[in-house]
Amino acid sequence: MVLVYFFVLIIGFYGLIKGSDIFVDGSCAIARVLRVPELIIGLTIVAMGTSAPEMAVSISAAMNGSNEIAVSNVIGSNIANLLLILGVTALFQPVPVEPTALKRDFPIVIITPIVLLFAMGGNALLTGKVFFMDVKANAGTVSRIEAAVLVIIFIAYIVYLIVDAKKSKDLNKDEASGEEIKMGKCILLIVLGLVMIVVGGRAVVYSAKNIARAAGMTETLIGLTIVALGTSLPELVTSVVAAKKGQVDLALGNVLGSNVCNTLLVLGMSALIHPVTVNVASFFDLMVCIAVSILTCIFAATHRRIVFSEGMLMLGIYVLYIVYAQMR
Repeated sequence: MVLVYFFVLIIGFYGLIKGSDIFVDGSCAIARVLRVPELIIGLTIVAMGTSAPEMAVSISAAMNGSNEIAVSNVIGSNIANLLLILGVTALFQPVPVEPTALKRDFPIVIITPIVLLFAMGGNALLTGKVFFMDVKANAGTVSRIEAAVLVIIFIAYIVYLIVDAKKSKDLNKDEASGEEIKMGKCILLIVLGLVMIVVGGRAVVYSAKNIARAAGMTETLIGLTIVALGTSLPELVTSVVAAKKGQVDLALGNVLGSNVCNTLLVLGMSALIHPVTVNVASFFDLMVCIAVSILTCIFAATHRRIVFSEGMLMLGIYVLYIVYAQMR
């Protein structure tokens, strides 16, 4: 039976890679048609599209009462997005960072997990109790009211991006008209690529989870590693494909937008359907996520790009984090 899961795993990877290639082409084309920067497309259409697996997994887990997977999937995916995906992308090509991203998007990526941290267990954090609790103990609960606030913040952020995009319609007509594709074909490419990404991602997660369970891994560890990595595969493949095609702004926007979408929309919708209880281990993982967000922002601000050496360091930190998650 394990051999069947490995076969499904390979098919899933193929769907992810081919789907991401089509998805990037469609996303770049729609950016030219709409006359908006690729960063904006990455922050919105691409980010929400590649976050679809996280949405499906977390909502399904919340409905089934698997709170650990719902939370650790989101946090683990966000950490993987910053360290693994940006790290790997920087190995292929330096990731330039626009001043707009530093002023507008990176602060949101840092602030949103801090907001989630207090939503998850503000009382335990302020009183310091969380630092003396067992890692499996409950640190708090994301209620429906707090979830609604997260979703409202996400909607406000998207509205702000749309307004900002209207101000950015400054592409030269000659530049835009050369390779312009009709809107219908753009949408078809995006939908087809997204379907392949989601189906491929689900196949990878399904097979990997069963292989991991056969190896005796715990639910929290599966959520932080196998599920988080699996649901981050669309972001990873999409970002690498975008970087290889020279669309690095799309790759950066994909990662930043996906993190905001995961934190606010994915976990917010999950907790709206069913309040999500958070254990101490996930609480500390979110602190790691905040630290990683700040570190990535520092790397981005120093040279206005993330270079090869920083990418290697980010990958090293990610490996250490996975080892820590497995040992605790």
